Amino acid sequence: MKRQNQSSVFDFILLGFSNFPELQRQLFWVFLVDYLVTLLGNAIIIVVISLEQSFHVPMYLFLLNLSVVEVGFSAVIMPEMLVVLSSEKTVITFAGCFSQMYFILLFGGTECFLLGAMAYDRFAAICSPLSYPVTMNKRVFTKLVIFSWASGIMVATVQTSWVFSFPFCGPNEINHLFCETPPVLELACADTLLFEIYAFTGTILIVMVPFVLILLSYVRILFAILKMPSTTGKQKAFSTCASHLTSVTLFYGTASMTYLQPKSGYSPETKKLMSLAYTLLTPLLNPLIYSLRNSEMKRALMKVWRRKVDLHTF
Repeated sequence: MKRQNQSSVFDFILLGFSNFPELQRQLFWVFLVDYLVTLLGNAIIIVVISLEQSFHVPMYLFLLNLSVVEVGFSAVIMPEMLVVLSSEKTVITFAGCFSQMYFILLFGGTECFLLGAMAYDRFAAICSPLSYPVTMNKRVFTKLVIFSWASGIMVATVQTSWVFSFPFCGPNEINHLFCETPPVLELACADTLLFEIYAFTGTILIVMVPFVLILLSYVRILFAILKMPSTTGKQKAFSTCASHLTSVTLFYGTASMTYLQPKSGYSPETKKLMSLAYTLLTPLLNPLIYSLRNSEMKRALMKVWRRKVDLHTF
């Protein structure tokens, strides 16, 4: 934000779907329910994994970190988005826009690497079960988690600082629901070609590389599943892998379409819908896909609930 004093813009206006006021009112209630369900689902996962000692293993601790990311992601985006949907135009300060973009990139970048680490964990557990305790020991797990969070922080710091180093001379209307890089960048009154090259390269490294590695790991996992003697085991494993891949493809696919071309030719409404896919749907779906369909998680949830009831009874 070094060059903020060269800008004549000191705040921004988020337009949302102001061209469709009736749609905005309907979307407000849909997004509010989505937000509450997302917070509840991820909070349940965080509480259950934290309280259940048997879940203090890499697979579930990765899930705990993912749920923390999803709660943060939703908390950064959804309250402001609900304000935007409840009014025609919403003013957000320069600093507020900077902060929102920073944390969107932090949580988004962290999720990219966490999903990759989780796929590697499942690959190691299914394809090399005998060496799994060595391959994914506590030290390796800790390094992967620290790397994921550190990478998210680094991506957010570099990209947000660079975007807000550009002068903004007006107009100050962001045709979007929140302060995301592409629509904010469109308002910069300077040559952004170098940043666009960086954004393209960064998206390849941060989004596409983990996505390709995840796909390759699942190919190996599927081959391992095909060798299973039990038909029931195969069906369960295929169902789980299909659900995981759906969530992963939704997140990485829409994120890459958004960030590979920051000034792409997509219409503003299309860009909004793509952003909603990875900021709204994936935080909602991940608890259902990764945990709440898990029989062990269900049993642990009932155990925690019964423990709570017993405490109130006595």
